[in-house]
Amino acid sequence: MSTYSEEIQTKLNNILEKTYDAEKGFKKAAEHAQSTDLKTFFKRKADERYAFGHDLKSEIVRYGQDFDKGGSATGAMHRGWMDVKAWFNGDNDEAMLEESITGEKAAIDEYKAVLNETALPTTTATLLTKQMNKISTDLSNIKRLEDVL
Repeated sequence: MSTYSEEIQTKLNNILEKTYDAEKGFKKAAEHAQSTDLKTFFKRKADERYAFGHDLKSEIVRYGQDFDKGGSATGAMHRGWMDVKAWFNGDNDEAMLEESITGEKAAIDEYKAVLNETALPTTTATLLTKQMNKISTDLSNIKRLEDVL
């Protein structure tokens, strides 16, 4: 079994770190959400990101590499910003949904960059594609939630 190059390991760990950040961010958004539908959506997205992280860690270990164990300072700052924004906007569901849309678009861009720029083992490319497609599908379906708010 081969190992990843240092570049691939770094890029996968960057995605893993942002997956941790997204999980924590969705949990934070669920705490602030007023709409039951939105609260449920954010909780589901947090659970999804938890599963994504577990799958990514397993894939990284499969190729004999170490994985990062926590989120980023940027993610912690963003969650702090969500708290401030929620306070000023009166826990505005629409503002939190817009923040999640921005984050999901950034996640898709990062997945695409890794898939397009690196020679990945088939199992890794398949996993990343599956996760990216799930994020993309949910992003397309967010319109329903926007209409409810």
